Amino acid sequence: MRKQRGFTLIELLIVVAIILIIAAIAIPNLTRSRASANEASAVESIHAIGTAQTSYATTYPQVGFASKLSQLGPSPDGKTTSNAANLIAGDLPTKGVKSGYKFTLAGGGADYTITATPQTPGKSGIRTFCSDQTSVIYYSDTDSGCVIGTNPLQ
Repeated sequence: MRKQRGFTLIELLIVVAIILIIAAIAIPNLTRSRASANEASAVESIHAIGTAQTSYATTYPQVGFASKLSQLGPSPDGKTTSNAANLIAGDLPTKGVKSGYKFTLAGGGADYTITATPQTPGKSGIRTFCSDQTSVIYYSDTDSGCVIGTNPLQ
């Protein structure tokens, strides 16, 4: 009798099958966890934008609320103006994108609406979020979009 060296084809196939089963269980959980983390980041960003809008309207009462995210961001030369109030850091004011969500600011002056929609629905996030000058954050689970006054986040 010869001594067996290595693994048989059957043994290797069993190991590969076990690895695939574990991956099939783990990958959906990872996707859900990532979407949940992105949603938490989107809610926090909407809250930060609302706080920045309040500070902006207080600092520039003749303008009211900012009409563009870039007005809340930093200026290239470091000087604070109504066009670059330096209230939000990072790429959010310039690109309007953070953690898999796209942020859209509408209005300005007396009122505004901020909306956060997933860049890849179902993967980067599941829900859409929105808020206005009341600072109440609302959400929507459907593709119809977020509507102020319905489904407050609790």
